[in-house]
Amino acid sequence: MTNKEILKRLYKEYVSRYLKKFFLALFFSIVIAGSTAAIAWLLDPAIKKIFVEKNKDFMLLIPIAIILAFTIKGISLYLVRTTMIKVGASIEKEIQQNLIEAIINADTQVIEKKHSGKFIANLTFDAALIIQLVSSSVLSLIKDGLTLIALLSLMFYQNWKLSLLAIIMIPLAAFAAKSLGKRMGKITTELQIKVGMITSYFLDILKNSKIIKTYQKEQFEFARADKFLEEAKEKGQKMGIVLVRTTPIMEVLTGFMIAGLIYYSARMVHDGTLEINNFFSFLAAMMLSYQPVRALATLNIGIKQSLSGARRVFEVIDLKRKIDENINAKDLVIDKAKIEYKDVSFAYDGEKEVLKSVNLKMEGGDIIALVGHSGAGKTTIMNLIPRFYNASSGEILIDNQSIYKVSLFSLRKNISLVSQDITLFDDTVLSNIAYADSKASKEKILEASKFSATHDFVEQLPEKYDTLIGENGVRLSGGEKQRISIARAILKDAPIILLDEATSSLDADTEHKIQEAIMYLTKNKTTIIIAHRLSTVLRANKIFIIENGGVVDEGNHDYLLENSEIYKNFYNKQLRPN
Repeated sequence: MTNKEILKRLYKEYVSRYLKKFFLALFFSIVIAGSTAAIAWLLDPAIKKIFVEKNKDFMLLIPIAIILAFTIKGISLYLVRTTMIKVGASIEKEIQQNLIEAIINADTQVIEKKHSGKFIANLTFDAALIIQLVSSSVLSLIKDGLTLIALLSLMFYQNWKLSLLAIIMIPLAAFAAKSLGKRMGKITTELQIKVGMITSYFLDILKNSKIIKTYQKEQFEFARADKFLEEAKEKGQKMGIVLVRTTPIMEVLTGFMIAGLIYYSARMVHDGTLEINNFFSFLAAMMLSYQPVRALATLNIGIKQSLSGARRVFEVIDLKRKIDENINAKDLVIDKAKIEYKDVSFAYDGEKEVLKSVNLKMEGGDIIALVGHSGAGKTTIMNLIPRFYNASSGEILIDNQSIYKVSLFSLRKNISLVSQDITLFDDTVLSNIAYADSKASKEKILEASKFSATHDFVEQLPEKYDTLIGENGVRLSGGEKQRISIARAILKDAPIILLDEATSSLDADTEHKIQEAIMYLTKNKTTIIIAHRLSTVLRANKIFIIENGGVVDEGNHDYLLENSEIYKNFYNKQLRPN
């Protein structure tokens, strides 16, 4: 995406709806420009009337006029900046909303491939850079541009020869800033990458605090942190140095300009072609023009930074989804919740196949177990049902309806999931359970809580169901978190239940209670269970043995114990009495 395309898109999608605010900023900028020029011009009559002619009538009038001009300028500056701050905040919110929406809707594979820290950097660092463009840079372009035009107009009105000398510095400064701007875009991108890495690392530190302490890796992590921070410091330092390189350039140019101006002005005063009051008024206008010239000269640098940030943001917003609905998708209609895989294969992007021509049938209302070694493909088989991934080939049917021809909403509406990777929100116990159904009554929530063996321990918490559980349930044990997760699935009351190591964090007594809850829950529902512990699947109607991405055997416990060597080995290792 070219810079022109980025600017066009920013205007069309975000800026255009705030045109009234921008026109208001334009009006106040005109007032600022006029009042600034008036301040410089007032020095002419001030010197001539008060100091040269010693006219007492102007001794009070001109100071009042100068105060009035500064007041008008100050109020206008306040109004234009507050206007642009509000516009910037609104646009930043919209950009962040679009980013969050894109991330929420993104395919699971996309989220898994990118560091979370980089997404956070997009949301904060890059969004701020864009706002710098649409508020600060635009404001500078309007305000400083108009102010410079007003001051230059005054300078040419007073003395065009001196004005030609003064404006020489403008193209020189602009040329210097342009060359620096190219470097700034590259450095800003490098810095964003480092910021993303630091953010990801910091999240890891927070998540793995106990592991760090247990393995006594504090010094190791200090060293790692120092490395990340040093790299970011170098990039930030480099960016700052490039940015301030304009300062000596501007100062030198200004020095030459003022020296030349004084020299030629002195000659003109001596020749009688320039009055001293005109000189001081001209000098004031020129000195006041220094700030807008400097701001405009460095504007290119800020724009390059902002465009780099916008490019990265749009890359996330424009993430293409593979998991999308068929344009003619219909709602899934559940009858028996029978699931069938027909020659289903799957491979992660550009990698070897995880599943190879899987064929299996799951009868509606049955408890189905997937058993196999780690990496055999069990979780992948399960993840294909709610379309977290799309099969590379083959077909998956629910009640003879292809899951690729029904709407994602209706498909996932009919599925409950309890994963081994427990996901809870930094909210109350009640809110975490009710996440499955925000309209559920308190009675329904309590019922789900009781069936999942959650209620008893929740009643012991300080605020009971209103207790805040911390980030991802940090204040709870693994078993407690899992029970809340199961309660959430029970509350949803979907016809298809996916349990991926759902009881992995539970003690034997609690696991027994959960198994009873699952048996209650799964009556007339299709339940798919993944478990390494065979004790959790003994009552399954059918067990599929998964090895090397395929189904190698199937049957109930008794059949497989008699006929499957793989299952028999699992059983002998886990359950056979010594």
